[in-house]
Amino acid sequence: MIPGFGITFGFTVLYLSLVVLIPLAALLLRPWELGLSGVWETVTTPRVLSALRVSFGAAAIASLINAVFGLVVAWVLVRYEFPGKRILDAFVDLPFALPTAVAGIALTALYAPNGWFGQYLAEAGIKVAFTPLGIVVALTFIGLPFVVRTVQPVLAEAERELEEVAATLGASRGQTFRRVILPAILPAWLTGVALAFARAVGEYGSVIFIAGNLPLVSEIAPLLIVIELEQYDYAGAAAIGMAMLVLSFAILLCINLLQAWARSR
Repeated sequence: MIPGFGITFGFTVLYLSLVVLIPLAALLLRPWELGLSGVWETVTTPRVLSALRVSFGAAAIASLINAVFGLVVAWVLVRYEFPGKRILDAFVDLPFALPTAVAGIALTALYAPNGWFGQYLAEAGIKVAFTPLGIVVALTFIGLPFVVRTVQPVLAEAERELEEVAATLGASRGQTFRRVILPAILPAWLTGVALAFARAVGEYGSVIFIAGNLPLVSEIAPLLIVIELEQYDYAGAAAIGMAMLVLSFAILLCINLLQAWARSR
């Protein structure tokens, strides 16, 4: 028996119960005040379905973008030395430190039709702010550090000798990456993508300013929950939250199963 196991295990269970399990239980139980038909009617209204589609669709797109560019950023930070590397490395954590509302205001100012970037995109017929595309931009911004910070230490610890052996055996750089590097970093890479997706689904502060919040167009599910709470419809808000929880759990379960498959290879 590990010394202190009983006390630490009991504290862990108590802490998780107070912080995680009890709030989740309340979220799952509160909607049933409406009854089964009431819950179904709440979560299947066109406005709620559209908001869920926008939230999960934008989060999925942003996560895929971060999966690619987060890996590229981590690769550059680990494999190359260049002036300003530490500054660039610090900038990766900026979305963690910056208040989400401030990030949303800054992105809106940049991508609005009269913004620094938005005015040139508008000339090309591309509107970012106050559209679903703006939501993707905001979610990509807040999700990038999750991919970079999970892949970066694994890349740093990767054995270069295996890459050298592959090169001596005639493997190209692409083959070395696919058969040597990628299998080693895949579990961490998927973890970062899952974390970025989980953060993006529930994001509110950075999205609310740039989304436009048009019902059935660019309205996100967290905003609907806030609207229901402002109208004192706690059961309706909990019903939407429960739908988000179930969908998020199903998607993250699939990603975890994919991680387990990647580790077992």
